[in-house]
Amino acid sequence: MEKLFCIGCGASIQTQDPEGLGYTPKSALEKNLETGEIYCQRCFRLRHYNDIADVSLTDDDFLHLLQEVGKEDALIVNVVDIFDFSGSVIPGLARLTGGNDLLLVGNKKDILPKSVKTAKVTNWLRERAHEVGLRPLEVILTSAKSKLAIKELIASIDRLRKGRDVYVVGVTNVGKSTLINAIIQELTGDKDVITTSRFPGTTLDKIEIPLDDGSFLYDTPGIVHRDQMAHYLSAKSLQYVSPKKEIKPKTYQLQAEQTLFFGGLARFDVLSGPKQGYTAYIDNQLKIHRTKLEGADLFYDKHKGSLLTPPNGKEKATFPDLVKHTYRISQKTDLVISGLGWIRATGPCQVAVWAPKGVGVSLRSPLI
Repeated sequence: MEKLFCIGCGASIQTQDPEGLGYTPKSALEKNLETGEIYCQRCFRLRHYNDIADVSLTDDDFLHLLQEVGKEDALIVNVVDIFDFSGSVIPGLARLTGGNDLLLVGNKKDILPKSVKTAKVTNWLRERAHEVGLRPLEVILTSAKSKLAIKELIASIDRLRKGRDVYVVGVTNVGKSTLINAIIQELTGDKDVITTSRFPGTTLDKIEIPLDDGSFLYDTPGIVHRDQMAHYLSAKSLQYVSPKKEIKPKTYQLQAEQTLFFGGLARFDVLSGPKQGYTAYIDNQLKIHRTKLEGADLFYDKHKGSLLTPPNGKEKATFPDLVKHTYRISQKTDLVISGLGWIRATGPCQVAVWAPKGVGVSLRSPLI
């Protein structure tokens, strides 16, 4: 029998092991063969019920699949999250992909305030890419969700690939499969061919999409970045760290000894410095609470999971402790909490950012 693959996640279809990758009941497989749309049970439940099962692929499995790309002469399309660049960079991508030509795609452009100029964000993204050793031939900003600049992206891919195969790569949760669905819809009219969700790790093996000249476009599994906030949250809470609408910056006039809590997910302390504005760029739904630094620890312990939420319900018991990161700021700087957003500080000041243990915190030149 010809080997079959799930068109939603790329896993090899099997009917024997309900706990294994690619499982689908024989009766469902027969129906799928009639329609030509073959989905595994996991993708079926995800598409119809927003329910997802755990998978057995490890981070090493994902990286091994990416290393295979380096053996090909191909165009690499690296999708990153503009809202979370530091958390969406693949460590050692140039090495893993064998120095192939690279097109950098900044996804989720529509989440940034409309006042931000495209040219500025493009230049900023290129500078950040150079800092981590990437040398993209082009940088394109898009939005998979709102179909922004999809035609321009398709034109760039076609121009740069020069008849070669195309591999689309990215970490989990950057919207990579949603972007490919937008490309497929633009080219063929077919909607939602590839399984997408807010859950990290939806694509399990590379998905092969034929191009007109006999080459292929491949959707590869998302590389798992464990320092992203999304890996510590439930489906219900993911909405607070995966913005779907334009973010509305919130500015707070803070002086020394004042604290901001971002739900129960993170905390920002002003340790010293003159009174000044600090601007938070986070999901609009996440509640921010201001309090005094004195007593902030007790405030968090008392209200985590109630006033300070998420985390919610069972998450409260398993959510990592917050870890303190202290910085001296002398000029305008973004303090980035991977997968949550950032706080812009002007300085001079000394501040502390508290993030869940394992979640990355970094400084960068201001995006806005």
